[in-house]
Amino acid sequence: MPQIFHRSTNTFSRVTIFGAVFIAAGVLGVLGFVVRSSYWTNVGVPIVQPVPFSHEHHVRDDGIDCRYCHTSVESSSFAGIPSTQICMNCHSQIWASAPVLQPVRDSWAQGTPLIWNRVYDLPDFVYFNHSAHVTKGIGCVSCHGRIDQMPLTWKAVSLQMEWCINCHMKPEDFVRPKEAVFSMDWQPGEPQATLGPRLVSEYQIQSKLSCSTCHR
Repeated sequence: MPQIFHRSTNTFSRVTIFGAVFIAAGVLGVLGFVVRSSYWTNVGVPIVQPVPFSHEHHVRDDGIDCRYCHTSVESSSFAGIPSTQICMNCHSQIWASAPVLQPVRDSWAQGTPLIWNRVYDLPDFVYFNHSAHVTKGIGCVSCHGRIDQMPLTWKAVSLQMEWCINCHMKPEDFVRPKEAVFSMDWQPGEPQATLGPRLVSEYQIQSKLSCSTCHR
């Protein structure tokens, strides 16, 4: 029986099969790069707000503690969005007529809350408890970055699952003394490799990697 296909067809088939594998791997690699990029995660991209609130000014220049505005961060899963009342505690006296603060004054006069745009917006299937992390010695900087250096607020980290798991696997690399949790510029007085394991033991921190820890 005569040969139907030329012998080169075998070579062509091998090339196309191997080529398809490499193309698929390349596509997956590109997708992996894209979903980790700031284009996808918005890391480093300032979020537009009804009032251009500057953490740099309030935290660094004025020395306001995180807990003054985020009142429930030590006792609740939710850190708390500051009410207009908190803003007006100062701004009824300071910059009381500044045009940029008109939305705050309108909110106060009308009794309606300001609608702030979330900087970190986790999916509904992800559970995160602020108080659980704060009371175990995880500093604000670990997730929010140097918020005291942000004239406008942006995401410092992606909060993608692999990022969270890195911390859950090795909490000793991130834990700090509880009294330094809200400090922006804290530096360990001894190597983190020595301090971290000691605090993990003292605070009884467990490396929780079960799915149910965050997905409930």
